[in-house]
Amino acid sequence: MTRFAAVRGFLPLLTEVVAFGATAESTPVLDAMRALPALLAAKASKRVPAGFLDARLVAVDLVPAGWWRPLVFRPGRPEGTVDRAGYVFCVLEQFHRHLKRRDIYAAASTRWADPRAQLLTRAAWDAACGPVLNDLQLPLAPAELLASRAGDLDAAWRHVAAGLDGDAGVRIDDEGRLHVKKDPAITDPPSLTDLRKRCEAMMPQVDVGEQILEVMTWEPDFFKAFTAASGGQTRLDDLQVTIAAALTAQALNVGFTPVISGAQALTRSRISHVDQNYLRAESYAAANASLITGQAEVALAQAWGGGLVAAVDGIRFVVPVRSVDARPNPKYFGRGRGVTWLNMVNDQSVGLAGRVVSGTPKDTLHLVDLIYSQDGGRRPDVIITDSGSYSDIIFGLLQLLGFDYRPQLADLPDAKLWRTDPDADYGPLNSAGRGRIDLTRIDRHWPEILRVVASIHTGAVSAYDVIRMLQRDGRPTPLGDAFAHYGRIFKTLHVLRVVQDESYRREIKGMRNLQEGRHDLGRHLFHGRKGELRHGYREGMEDQLGALGLVLNCITLWNTVYLDRVLDALRATGYPVLDADVARLSPYMRKHINVHGHYSFLLPELLNGRRPLRDPVAATAEED
Repeated sequence: MTRFAAVRGFLPLLTEVVAFGATAESTPVLDAMRALPALLAAKASKRVPAGFLDARLVAVDLVPAGWWRPLVFRPGRPEGTVDRAGYVFCVLEQFHRHLKRRDIYAAASTRWADPRAQLLTRAAWDAACGPVLNDLQLPLAPAELLASRAGDLDAAWRHVAAGLDGDAGVRIDDEGRLHVKKDPAITDPPSLTDLRKRCEAMMPQVDVGEQILEVMTWEPDFFKAFTAASGGQTRLDDLQVTIAAALTAQALNVGFTPVISGAQALTRSRISHVDQNYLRAESYAAANASLITGQAEVALAQAWGGGLVAAVDGIRFVVPVRSVDARPNPKYFGRGRGVTWLNMVNDQSVGLAGRVVSGTPKDTLHLVDLIYSQDGGRRPDVIITDSGSYSDIIFGLLQLLGFDYRPQLADLPDAKLWRTDPDADYGPLNSAGRGRIDLTRIDRHWPEILRVVASIHTGAVSAYDVIRMLQRDGRPTPLGDAFAHYGRIFKTLHVLRVVQDESYRREIKGMRNLQEGRHDLGRHLFHGRKGELRHGYREGMEDQLGALGLVLNCITLWNTVYLDRVLDALRATGYPVLDADVARLSPYMRKHINVHGHYSFLLPELLNGRRPLRDPVAATAEED
């Protein structure tokens, strides 16, 4: 309550400047909020002394049971009054809670607007209905679809139950919980160990700035993406050099000093000008699209995957400056605050999208929007996340949007499994299927479900706002519950496959390891200023981490191209290059890349646009 004085002066301004609206359920909270300035302006009297409010004028019904009541109705207060500070903060807390779930909204805001108003209107829905449902392969009437999904789930239950006999890797405890024996680690064969050593020894040594410039020569659209914010034609000579320097300074978090030299393109004023006028979100997205396309064209990347499987996870950054976007979390930030850079990488090892989110929220709230905001490349079919990023609603929403969702399950025994037929006999799994999926509930809300899904798919509304709208204080709304029941079909199918299929588990783990490898390289790059993100505003954070993502993809493409040349060179000498070993090579190797000290932005003469590979014997001797 010590901050009451600051809040008291802020409240009138908030209620006068911002036009709020509310749902019928939340209108009493908004009315109580609007009444606060008048209550605070009331003069003290003998019956209502300073520090208290007249109980007849306040919304006492809004005070929830629990610890708020002794604060608002504190003992020893004058009869017919409530504690002023306690009541004010209680109303503010209720207001903030309803605002977060968008039951109270700011009509003129883009971030805090009413998501219901952003859903497709009747006319827009009628126009979009056919194309969207055809694109997502969803029917107007769900009976046949739901019957098919129920059949798939029933078949999966029976298939897994039949395969449990003699399977020592799966156990069902007395409470009906499933336990799967940990998969043994796959040791690296000697052939893979030797191949990695040879590849690392043959990779050309290079400065990170030179890598960026070299990739610009391979991908012309990468450089062309950096246009002036004014829209005019640039008159700057050697602009690509300055852009490479600015990207290096941002991605390595070292500031401009280490990249400055006597060259005209590398003065402080020139780099600062280019950083302010050429480096922005639109430029990053366009430049990244060219890198994603370039990566997909490399034979080695095609051997790693087809680009249709993607993983989503976040890197945490401490923010040591004051920022409304930084949040506390002792696990990641110690005593400070920080943000998460949520990003997506596909099975060709290239980053597709990234965004800054406050603190360490559940990625569930931002996952769908991240998928729909990728910079380029093919949209993935399969989405893999960590165990903290899923919910039943997300399962349903992603499946309706056409994605195969496969979160890693850290606590498999605690995963509740569901069935559509409570009388079905699944043998040893009967005790495991404790939940009942209500198909009639999905059917009843199907028109609303389609409208929500179409609104997200067409970009009319953000999935972040919709997911908040579908749940209140951790509990789903009736519509959210319908999404959850649909999602439980696929959640249960996913868990049953995890239980049964080791290769399925390893694919999920492999993508998670791939993303961790990219994050490890990202931390290695972002080493300056103790690896802390020192921007107070979200725009600055997004610009700097956008540069980091772009440089990560530059390095990934550069490494992939040269690894592909190394493999060709080894094959030409008769060295046995096994396909199984090639599939386990990583483009995130870094020993040959200089990211410390002062940096070079001068490209040497490149024969056929490529550097000569190093001799592995000589390189090994140098390291020894």
